[in-house]
Amino acid sequence: METTLDHYDKAIIHALQEDSSISNLDLSKLIGLSPSACLTRTKNLKELGVIQQFTTFVDEKMLGIETIAFTMVNLSPLTREIANSFVKKINETPNVLECYTITGSRDYLLKVVAKDMSNYRDLIIDYLMAIPGVNRVETSIVIQTEKRTLSIPLDEK
Repeated sequence: METTLDHYDKAIIHALQEDSSISNLDLSKLIGLSPSACLTRTKNLKELGVIQQFTTFVDEKMLGIETIAFTMVNLSPLTREIANSFVKKINETPNVLECYTITGSRDYLLKVVAKDMSNYRDLIIDYLMAIPGVNRVETSIVIQTEKRTLSIPLDEK
């Protein structure tokens, strides 16, 4: 369900996407609203589900994460029960940062992080391939990240 946003709502979202740690006072000054009106709007956007979470980007390498991979998975047979079980297991796996059901020749696309290639191999063999229904796994390893953002464009470009 699409939500209609005015220019103040868009300004709040834009500013928070740039820096979610901005204080309400600074945010209100930036967009030209009183602090109370700005806080009310921000809370409303959160309650509506437009703003789902305030988060922080971290540098994986500084935390010892050397491997980022996009892993495509096929399930067989692809039944509702097996799919639900797979998604439940994936949601319990901290190394899987994102999981998408996709169209085409693969069923799921995962973004996976691991300490190193050996750790990634163990994760795939010992955990992912052990999930009932996982039939095929194909991996693309990230060599370098060229762009990374969580910012959703608010105006079509």
